[in-house]
Amino acid sequence: MQRPITSHQKKLSALCAIVGADSTFKELESIEVSGISQASDSVLPGDLFIALPGEKVHGAQFASDAISRGAVAVLTDAIGAKEIKGVPVLVSTNPRRAAGIASAWFYSEPMRDLYSVGVTGTNGKTTVTTLLHQIMTAAGRDSGLIGTVETRIGVESIASKRTTPESSDLQALSAVMRERHMRNLIMEVSSHAITLERIRGSHFAVVGFTNLSQDHLDFHKDMEDYFAAKAKLFTFEYADLAVINLDDPYGKRLAAQTELPVVTLSRLDTSATWHYASIASDYVGASVSIRGSGGILIEGKTALHGGFNYDNLLMAVAIAVESGIDPIDIAAILPTLTGAAGRLEAVRLGQNFTALVDYAHSPDAVKRVLEAAAEISDGKVIAVLGCGGDRDKTKRTLMGQALHEGADIAIYTSDNPRSEKAEEILVQMVLDIDVVPPSEVIVDRAQAIRAAVNLAQAGDVVMVLGKGHEKGQEINGKVHEFDDRIELAKAIEDKK
Repeated sequence: MQRPITSHQKKLSALCAIVGADSTFKELESIEVSGISQASDSVLPGDLFIALPGEKVHGAQFASDAISRGAVAVLTDAIGAKEIKGVPVLVSTNPRRAAGIASAWFYSEPMRDLYSVGVTGTNGKTTVTTLLHQIMTAAGRDSGLIGTVETRIGVESIASKRTTPESSDLQALSAVMRERHMRNLIMEVSSHAITLERIRGSHFAVVGFTNLSQDHLDFHKDMEDYFAAKAKLFTFEYADLAVINLDDPYGKRLAAQTELPVVTLSRLDTSATWHYASIASDYVGASVSIRGSGGILIEGKTALHGGFNYDNLLMAVAIAVESGIDPIDIAAILPTLTGAAGRLEAVRLGQNFTALVDYAHSPDAVKRVLEAAAEISDGKVIAVLGCGGDRDKTKRTLMGQALHEGADIAIYTSDNPRSEKAEEILVQMVLDIDVVPPSEVIVDRAQAIRAAVNLAQAGDVVMVLGKGHEKGQEINGKVHEFDDRIELAKAIEDKK
C-alpha cells in the first residue's frame, strides 16, 4: 500500500472521538497513531489496525499478526473485540463506516484538496476514467487514477486489487497524490464500495453515472437494491455536481431524484446539456461533433468504436470541460485518446481479420460490444465467452443468449470457474439455446480461443469476451497464468 512520506501523527483519543467508538482503555491520550491499515500484512509500527467482519472470517482473527507487526490499537465491532488482547480496542457499532471516517480524518481529507471525480455504473467506468485521465494529463494537469485495471500516480503505475480500494488505502493513496502535487484524482466507484462504505469520508467535485444493467445480483438482492446503492453516491455528502447519462432509463430516474445539480448527457437527445451533433463512423473510428454547455462545439476524430464508447467519450469530455479544461484543447486531444486495457483492445499481428479482447461480463455489456463488432466487421462476428463462478448465477443464461443473438459464430467456454465446475456453468449458459456448428461449447478457454481464430476468414472479427485485462484464471482456488491477449496472439501466430 502506498503511503505519504509526510508524517501524520494523531492522538488515539481524538480518533476515538471522531468515529464515536467506545473503549475501556483509560490512557488513549498517551497513544499516537502514525498510520491506518485494514490488512494485517501491511501494518507498520504505530498503525491502527481495523478488523472488519467479513463474509467468511472476521478481521479480528488477524489482529495478533497486526499487533506483532507494531499495531498500537485495533478498531473493530463488539464481536471482534472479544478476540483481541494486548492493545487498546476501539469498539464501533459500524466499523466499516468508522474506518472510512477515521481514514479521511487521519489524512486531513485529501480528496477535497484535489479536483476529485468519481464515476459509477455497470459498464463504462474504466473507459470513462481512462479517457478523462488521458485528457487531463495531455492538458498539462498531473492526475491520479484509481480503477479496476491500475492505480496511477503521475507516471507511476500500480496494479489494482479491486475496483475501489478499502477506505484506509483509498485515503492514503489520495494523500500520496496530494503530496506529489497531483491536481486531479479520477476514480471508479463500485456499488460494493458504496454499500460497504469504503468511500465514507470521501468527497468528489463531480460524480458521473454511465448506466445500470443486470450484474452483481449475488451481492445486491435485486436491481432496485443495486440502483439504490449507486444513487447513494449522488448526494451532497459525497459530491458537488452530477453528470448523468440520460440514454439509460436508470440515468433518467437518477437525474430526476438526485439532490445534486445535474449536467445531462445523451448521444441523441439534443435537449441534454451535452450531446452529439453528429457521429460519422468508419473502420478507423469516427468524426464527431459534440455540443455542450453554453453552445460549446467540440469537433474532432476519435479512434474509438461503438455506440457505448461514444457514450464514454461524451462523459469524459463533459467532465473535462466542467473541470475547466479549454474545449479547444480537448478538440486537439481527441485523436490521441485510446481505450482502457482489455476494453475493445486489439491484437494485431498482420492477420487479415480483426481480433479484439473485451472485459464484457454482463448481458448488456455483451450485447453492446457485439453490436460494436458488427459495425466494424466486413464478414462474420466470431465470439468467445464464459461466465465466472461464485458470482451472479441469474445472468448466465442471459449472457449466453446475448452471445447467441449477437455473434454469427458463438463459442461458449469457461471464464474464472473458481469453486464451481466449468461444465455446470456452461449448462446454465446454453440453457434453451440450440448450439449449431460451427458454434460450439469448448470448456478449455485456450482451446476455445484457438477454435475461434481457426474459423476466422478475411474481414471477420474475433471477439474474446469476459476477462479483458486479467492475467489469471481462477480454478478451484488457484489462479493460473492466463491472459486472453497472449492466448489470442499465440493462436493467430499458429494460424499464419
